[in-house]
Amino acid sequence: MTSRSKPEIQRSDPVLGVIYAGAAFLIWGLAAMYWKELKSIPSLEIIAHRVAWSFFFLLPLIMLQHQWAEFVAVLQNLKMLLILLASAVLVAANWLLYVWAVNNDHLLQASLGYYINPLVNVMLGMVFLRERLRPPQILAVLLATTGVVYLTIQYGAFPWIAICLATSFGLYGLIRKVAPVSPLVGLAVETLLISLPAIGYLVYLDSQGTGSVFRVSLNLDLLLMGCAPVTAVPLLFFTAGAKRLYLSTLGLMQYIGPSGMFLLAVFYYGEPFSTAQVWTFVMIWAALVIYSTDSVIYYRREK
Repeated sequence: MTSRSKPEIQRSDPVLGVIYAGAAFLIWGLAAMYWKELKSIPSLEIIAHRVAWSFFFLLPLIMLQHQWAEFVAVLQNLKMLLILLASAVLVAANWLLYVWAVNNDHLLQASLGYYINPLVNVMLGMVFLRERLRPPQILAVLLATTGVVYLTIQYGAFPWIAICLATSFGLYGLIRKVAPVSPLVGLAVETLLISLPAIGYLVYLDSQGTGSVFRVSLNLDLLLMGCAPVTAVPLLFFTAGAKRLYLSTLGLMQYIGPSGMFLLAVFYYGEPFSTAQVWTFVMIWAALVIYSTDSVIYYRREK
């Protein structure tokens, strides 16, 4: 009976993986609606709450996942702390810019940033990890670069939000790739390191009478505290999905996030969508089709 049930469990793993990963990317794609509800609060204050509440949310999860020993070991490792401090600064900067972009009606450019992020990862791997690019990857990077240059020339402004979001998250991913720490413990240590100045900033705001928490309404207080699960839950779903899926499948599913942002920006929030932006997105999407197809083919050959 045991020998029959085991294959059934194995067959269900990819289905669970798709559910978990799909939920993670869907939450990330629709999270802009959550941050819009906090539009009246300065972005820096939102991020301070996001960092502080996230740490207190993650701490009991580490105990439940039986990763307390790893958490303590990382805290006792100075080299690892310095590495995670660098990644913490990068992810905090990424969060801050993203929330600012959403609440200042630049969600479309934010979606562009997360679309080109995989291509930025390819370039970072080439520069820092000495990875060699395959011809389709080179074509995809050149096509995406052409799209960004075209938008800059036609639109009259450099898409700095998209570039900064893609670069900061790409560098964050690069650091976490070489840091031997699990996703949950790594995020908990990162939030711990930056929660100290975040809490100090919130205490300062409260002393000045300008803080938002416990001053405006219960609904706003709950939204600020809710920054923690909005941050941590999709990460846990993503980790659970990544363990059950092929890398190629996960790579294709990651476009659910920026696609959700794109649809919200254009059809729900009505952000301007110029001809120059249309052609830029067409070139980016074409680059992603080339990149994704090459990744799937390469991964299957390796397998």
